[in-house]
Amino acid sequence: MKAFVMREIGRVGFMEKPVPEPGPNDAVVRTTKALICTSDSHTVQGGIGPREDLTLGHEAVGVVHAVGSEVKDFRPGERVLVGAITPDWGDLASQNGYPSQSGGPLGGFKFANSKDGVFAEYFHVNDADANLARIPDGVSDDMAVYCADMLSTGFMGAEKGNIPVGGTVAVLAQGPVGLMATAGARLRGAGLVVGVESVPGRQKLARAYGAGEVVDFTSEDVVERVLELTEGQGVDTAIEALGADVTFQTAVRITKPGGTISVIGYFGEGEFVRIPRVEWGVGMADKTIATGLCPGGRLRMERLLRVLEARMVDPSPMTTHEFAFDDMERAFEVSDKKLDDVVKVLISF
Repeated sequence: MKAFVMREIGRVGFMEKPVPEPGPNDAVVRTTKALICTSDSHTVQGGIGPREDLTLGHEAVGVVHAVGSEVKDFRPGERVLVGAITPDWGDLASQNGYPSQSGGPLGGFKFANSKDGVFAEYFHVNDADANLARIPDGVSDDMAVYCADMLSTGFMGAEKGNIPVGGTVAVLAQGPVGLMATAGARLRGAGLVVGVESVPGRQKLARAYGAGEVVDFTSEDVVERVLELTEGQGVDTAIEALGADVTFQTAVRITKPGGTISVIGYFGEGEFVRIPRVEWGVGMADKTIATGLCPGGRLRMERLLRVLEARMVDPSPMTTHEFAFDDMERAFEVSDKKLDDVVKVLISF
């Protein structure tokens, strides 16, 4: 089969690999649609260390090709969604309520990390009964693929943000994850969502997904504007959706005492992230910093698919570019270099 791989740090390309075989509890999926993520760029740039000929990608849907002898709930031919995070559900971290961390820190993050990813004609899924989810007939592959990571991660930002009904929320950065955090904040009952973004196309999407106000950090001071919008109090919840020291510091500064800073960004650079001492109440402002890795698993995927089936959120407007798998090198370049006002790139197999 054809696979799109990280040859080494800074270099990608196609190569031929054997079609994987399922173990007793596993499945092999024939890929139909996939999305390119900024995390793929972080990986290629060395964010998780050197990798040689590792198949990239972690957001995909497809059709079950083969299952292991012990798989009970899925059969070849079924249309399925696979979460970007595929935990080992028997792991102690999973039993302790943190399945995304099974097998060590970020251990549930297997695709394009500890095993080949989904940018291939077929891909392997561990613990199939727990990590596959059937796609309802009324949900297209083009929509369902967003549940693998973008909806799951973005909604997690809202879920971990402890948003009170009618509360105030700021979402720093309106990329795909930030946009879904904005949508998630509205679903969780926020009364005011402030999106922080400078790109006009993303500002428009932020408003469409529920941002009542949009702050452009290139033309106004984010802290001053958010405090103005909240009558000097700050927000109940700040969601950091970029993964940068400056936005993390801003999130701490704009969160009111007793509020929550929910971190869903990928911090791929730098040795430390700094906390503003005074705005942190010199350590005593009762500000909670919540972090998490994209939740995976069948139950999570089924719930997200239900959101799409009920038309509560439509992620498809985030698809700004579509490419065939054969054009993957160009597709990756567009996503990696943020060309042509790209938001999200969809790959068809």
